[in-house]
Amino acid sequence: MIRPALLTAFLALPATAETPVSIALDWTLNTNHIGLIVARERGFYADAGLSVDILPYSDTSSAALLAAGAADFGYLTSLGFMSAKAGGADITALWATMQHETGRLVYNTDNAAITRPADLSGKTYAGFGSAWEAALIGTMIRNDGGDPAWDTVTLGTGAYEALASGAVDFTLEVATWEGVNGTLMGRRQSSFSYADYGIPDQQNGYIATRGKTLATHPDLVATFMRATQAGYEWAADHPDEAAELMIAAGDFPNPDLVHGSMRAIAEGGYLRDGDRPVGAIDPERFTAMARFLFDSGVLKNAAGAALDWPGDVSDWHDQRWMGE
Repeated sequence: MIRPALLTAFLALPATAETPVSIALDWTLNTNHIGLIVARERGFYADAGLSVDILPYSDTSSAALLAAGAADFGYLTSLGFMSAKAGGADITALWATMQHETGRLVYNTDNAAITRPADLSGKTYAGFGSAWEAALIGTMIRNDGGDPAWDTVTLGTGAYEALASGAVDFTLEVATWEGVNGTLMGRRQSSFSYADYGIPDQQNGYIATRGKTLATHPDLVATFMRATQAGYEWAADHPDEAAELMIAAGDFPNPDLVHGSMRAIAEGGYLRDGDRPVGAIDPERFTAMARFLFDSGVLKNAAGAALDWPGDVSDWHDQRWMGE
């Protein structure tokens, strides 16, 4: 059930120890959310005068909860944010967790019929039911000189077992989660990087708020975001300790997966990319991914019609809280 955002009861109050805010998650708790857990458990939110409620994942998307005012902030995928924003939701991106694409196309190493994306033509894909997948796979095959035609079976998380058993030929995974899990399970799998075949190297894991909140309470937004940034910075510097905090906060049957995921995130430079501030949005890559989604017909209106490129998406994100 959608509940009113906690912030609305405290609009007239400054940020104090009694000021509650909420953030809705895009999925069940995982290492993408590590900075939120660190900031809460190490007292960064409390030190900033905030009591932060990390809302559990539900059947209602974080984008919908945020747009409806049922959460003060939302953690959204790139596709989730851009779909909602393109559809008219009054939300603004404040943050990007992963500084590079963590997704990849994966297949069984022992499948001699696959050596390049063009070989995927005519093969069977285990998918998740989004238009983004078709645009991504079709672009990769086409840019590698193949015919973008394949069979799809929608299996959701069952895709990984289907691939391991050889029931399907390929699927998509997150290298820092499913990829780590596959390694722990001893699966022999290989992958293709999206960016090598014409897909923009996107950032992902946006934190967003409503335009109204940003306009009327910029100080509160800045306070929350700076404490969140401190959490992610600490996690980048202390991946194993951060993994322990995550394990204590959630339900993880395999703690090795959480530790392995955090090591992959740290070693891969996903949270910290050189001197770039943790959480910084790259305007050029943001625009490149938005343009790809528009041009591919992924972003649609309520009637299901593809949306036209608006010409400029620079106002879709705002990082003034970071001093930019």
